[in-house]
Formats: sequence, C-alpha cells, structure tokens
Amino acid sequence: MNVLIFLGVLLGFMAFGMPIAFALLLSAIALMFHLSFFDTQIIAQNLLTGADNFALMAVPLFILAGEAMNSGGMSRRLVHLAVTFVGHIHGGLGYVVIMASILLAALSGSAVADAAALASMLVPMLRSRGYDMSQSTGLIAAGGIIGPIIPPSISFIIFGVVANVSVTKLFMAGIVPGLLMGLTLTFVWAYTCRRVRTMTTSPKEGWAVRLIALRGSIWAMFLPIIIIGGLRGGIFTPTEAAAVAAMYALFVGIVVYREISLKVFFRILVNTAMTTSVVMFLVAAALVTSYMITLADLPEAIIDLLGPLVDSPTLLMISIVILLTVIGTAMDLTPTILILAPVMMPVINKAGIDPVYFGVIFVIVGCAGLLTPPVGTVLNVVCGVARVRMEDVIKGVLPYVIAYTAMVLLMVLFPQIVLTPLRWFY
Repeated sequence: MNVLIFLGVLLGFMAFGMPIAFALLLSAIALMFHLSFFDTQIIAQNLLTGADNFALMAVPLFILAGEAMNSGGMSRRLVHLAVTFVGHIHGGLGYVVIMASILLAALSGSAVADAAALASMLVPMLRSRGYDMSQSTGLIAAGGIIGPIIPPSISFIIFGVVANVSVTKLFMAGIVPGLLMGLTLTFVWAYTCRRVRTMTTSPKEGWAVRLIALRGSIWAMFLPIIIIGGLRGGIFTPTEAAAVAAMYALFVGIVVYREISLKVFFRILVNTAMTTSVVMFLVAAALVTSYMITLADLPEAIIDLLGPLVDSPTLLMISIVILLTVIGTAMDLTPTILILAPVMMPVINKAGIDPVYFGVIFVIVGCAGLLTPPVGTVLNVVCGVARVRMEDVIKGVLPYVIAYTAMVLLMVLFPQIVLTPLRWFY
C-alpha cells in the first residue's frame, strides 16, 4: 500500500505538469499522512540537510566551470581542433561531432550543456555542407549524453551522495565506458557514411594549421588532465577538483583567451545560479522523500519484489536496466537518480553487485532516457537550437539508442568491461 500511495501521488502530480521537486515533496507528505506521522519540522530539517553536503558543493562549481568554458572560448577551440584533424574524411563533420563530444565531456559533465554547445557550433556547419539534418542532429544528441559519463560528471556526484558510493571511484570507472560510447557512435556513423555518398568534406589541413589549432586549445585540454590526475594522485577530493576546475576555466577565459568580459562574467554567474538552484532544490526535496521511503520500509518491499532475482546478479541487472529504460522515457536523469538509487542500493548490496559498477550502468541507462520521448531533454535542446522537427531528431537518434542498448547489454553480461579498467585508474 505504501508503494502505491508513493507512486500514485508522485506520478499523478507529474502527469498534471507539476515540477518534479514539488511532486517529490507532496509524495513524501502523502506518506506522512498515511503513516500518521506528519511533522513540518521533519520536512524543513530534511530540506536543509539535503542541500548541506560537502560533496554537493562540487555541483555548482562544475556548473560554473562548464559555463566559463562555453563562454570563454574553450569549447569553440576544441571543435576547431577536431575539424582540422578529421574534417577532411568522408562524413568528417560527423566524426568532428564525436571527437568534440568526448573532449567537451571531459570539461563540463552535463549532457544538456554539451548538446547545446555542439548543436550551436556544428549545426550551421553541417547544414552548409549539405549533411542530412535528421542524421546530424541525431548524432549530436547521442554525443551529448557522453557528458555525464566521462569525468567530471554532475550525475556521478549526485549518485555518489544519495547512494553513499565513492564519487572518485565513479569518476575513474566512467572513463572507459565513456570512450566506448564514443567508439559506438563512430561505428554507427561509419556505417551511415557507407550508405550516404553525398557528404561534403572540408579541405585537408596541413600539420602547420593543426599545430596552431592544437596550441590554441592546449589550455582547454589541460583541464581534464588536472582533474583526473589530481583525483588519481589523491591531491584533492572531487569537490576540491570542482573548485580548481572553476578557477582554471575562469582564469583561461579572462586572462589567456580574454573572451570573458565583465558583462559575460555576470551572465555566467546568473546562469550558474539558476541551474544550481534547480538541481539543489531537487536534491533537497529528494532527501525528504528518501527519509519517508526509509520510514515506510519501501526498500524492503522492493527487496521482496526482486527477491527471486537476488541470487542471479545478471538477471537482476537486466531487470533493473529494463525498469530504468521505461522510467527514463518519462523522467529526467537527476530525479531518476534521486528517487531510485536509494531504493535500489539495498537490493544491489544484497545481490553482491559492485556499487560503483551499478552506478555507472545506472547513469548510462538514465542518460539514454534523455534521448527518448516524451521527455527526451537532450532531444528538446537539440531541436530548439538546431530548429528542426522532433520527429526528424528521433529518427536520426534511433540507431544510436539501439547501439547504446547493445553496449549496455554487453556491460551487464560482462561486468569486467567496467571493473577491470577501474582497477587500472584507481
């Protein structure tokens, strides 16, 4: 009964268009009334506690770093670097999208930010060269979701906090899966290029031009090295890494590239504050819900429901992946993590599944949900920036969603794809 009340209230208010944070709060209040446990002090206390977490300080700092990178010229220089190296290949701008997706993922950690940056910079180029907009925007959307996988990742920070998993280990574990996502996109795009022979290429640039582009983007390329190297060497925590990333990005944009004026800096701070307020209010509301979920013994109900699969970790993971895929079509990644991660973790621990491995799979599947309607946050961003119809983007992104699904299935069947590289990096 507790599960039905929680899901009924949550999904019911979401169906009426209520913001997810408020729906989470009302679902928690509904459970309180059902359990005869309503207390406004508990709600207020958990709201404050939800946002009062040292690890969560990394979220606004990484958002600030991402805004500074996009406004300070880092993203544009990385795209130009990719064009000089692979733009001359048949379908070269598609490979530029993939290469830029990986490079930007190592800077921002946000799927929406990466997709918006890629679309704004590359769609005009793709359109002017006669590329099919359905295929091109589908590739941009699919490349954008690499952002939350390759560190730094805001989604990994949130998962680590709510599921009590090491954020540093999640960062290290996401490197190889993120690169595999890029390789998956490369295979699918190469197959597409074999079927379409009318793609215009860019002139092949000489090594002198490539070296100039490399020199121009070297400051941007140092950032992921600083973050990963610092985390791997134990120099700083993920939160401290976020502070370093933010200060570095601002320094490069203001002093080195000189593209961040006082007006631009103010806009960066406003955008950062707006994005942070949405994320942090979601986190705070989710802790109230998490408190009531624990009090209502919902995790035990989930364990009883999935009990027959606990002895078979592979079947359990397949079932969870299917569940997350269905939920991902109707819910954004952050609320999915906030609602389901605390509920799933007792089941995962009982089944003996590595929590870091589970976190990586959870976030990858949740990211794929950003590419599926009706919510499809990344799809909406690409549609808005590129000014193309939703149906065209869905048609173009479908092959990549299928390829990502096959990749996740391989990771479920062979967990060492994730776990073995983790031992190399950590």
